[in-house]
Amino acid sequence: MSRSSLVRTAVVAGAAGALALTGAGTAAAETEVPEPASFTSAFTAMATPDMVVDPDGVVTPGEPGATGTFTYRINSDTEVICYDIRLDGVTPPYQSPAKTATHIHEAPAGKPGPPRIALPNPEDDGSGRLVSTGCLQGPFTTGVAPNGTDTGEGFTLDQIEADPSAFFTDTHTTAYAAGAVRGQLTAVPVGGIATGAGGTADDGAPAGLVALAGAAVVGTAGAVALRRTRRQ
Repeated sequence: MSRSSLVRTAVVAGAAGALALTGAGTAAAETEVPEPASFTSAFTAMATPDMVVDPDGVVTPGEPGATGTFTYRINSDTEVICYDIRLDGVTPPYQSPAKTATHIHEAPAGKPGPPRIALPNPEDDGSGRLVSTGCLQGPFTTGVAPNGTDTGEGFTLDQIEADPSAFFTDTHTTAYAAGAVRGQLTAVPVGGIATGAGGTADDGAPAGLVALAGAAVVGTAGAVALRRTRRQ
């Protein structure tokens, strides 16, 4: 066998091994990616302890005095979600049967529901505040599979855009397994144009600043710069 054939064989074998280890194909878990140039929607949630319910739907208050600001920017064309999570008064360690303890679940206010996205747990930024930022690209997995199918399987980000109020976000700790804080997602206008629930952009819409009211304002600029993409 020639040297070039040996190289090709080694490359193919290595790739096959990598696929076997990662759960090849569309079943592979989400990956960390750079922030995209544009987003199709944005959402925020002010999470508080009083919003928490247990798996049976019973109100089960989370950690007293804790708050969380969750901001999500989505590009549903490429299945990328960027997250900016800030927690105050939440006390780790984290605990969850999922692969992380910080999630987006599918359920309306006051109801329990399965996790659809597992996000990296916030860590202390040196000030006592817990912070988690970055971007993930689907397909998404959660590590929770009560019926043998991962609760992230088949989930797509346009489902959040279609009905953001049907989703909540939270984080779980050892002391507050049902959730330390929880908040329902609310669509944030992008460039002055409502997003989610089928909202569309005008062809000439310029880049806009999304002002997140009150405590929902995050980041050093106090606003999130977003640009709508045109849907074909």
